[in-house]
Amino acid sequence: MTQVLYLIACAAGPTQHIDDGVRAAQADGWDVCLILTPSAATWWEPRMEELVELTGHPVRSRYKLPSEKDALPKADAMLVAPMSCTTLNKWGAGISDTVAIGIPSEAVHMGVPVVAMPYFNQAQGAQPAVARSIAVLREQGILVLDGPDGYQSHPPKRGNPQAYPWGKALAGVRRQTGAR
Repeated sequence: MTQVLYLIACAAGPTQHIDDGVRAAQADGWDVCLILTPSAATWWEPRMEELVELTGHPVRSRYKLPSEKDALPKADAMLVAPMSCTTLNKWGAGISDTVAIGIPSEAVHMGVPVVAMPYFNQAQGAQPAVARSIAVLREQGILVLDGPDGYQSHPPKRGNPQAYPWGKALAGVRRQTGAR
């Protein structure tokens, strides 16, 4: 049986190419469910049906209403990538004001393996809150892939969203789940 991966993407450069991340995860054997932050969803709004067709699942970007049933199958693992500096710091502070933060922040405490890989520049990464937030997530058992094992922050205005290392992110998911 194919395992389910929730791919959770923020409004960071590589999300313009989130279909590449979905395809990479599918090639790695995952049934991918996509969750976007509200800002990231606006980037894809004109082409959202492409993502629905690609994944075979609805794309979530908001909390469901109490009367709505879960639209996605239960996750076996979660990958928050690309993770923006904003999402990292909100998550580290326990603020789950979007479904993209709320789902993984709860899941890690329910035994679901969670991996996060950032995408932000060195100036953003130099903010003291970043190191604190990474430490808080790691204390909870989240594998945060920054630096040589994940994404190394780029100089301001010189990022390359298309070169986002999806292979490193998926290797982190394999490591966290003990899979493959």
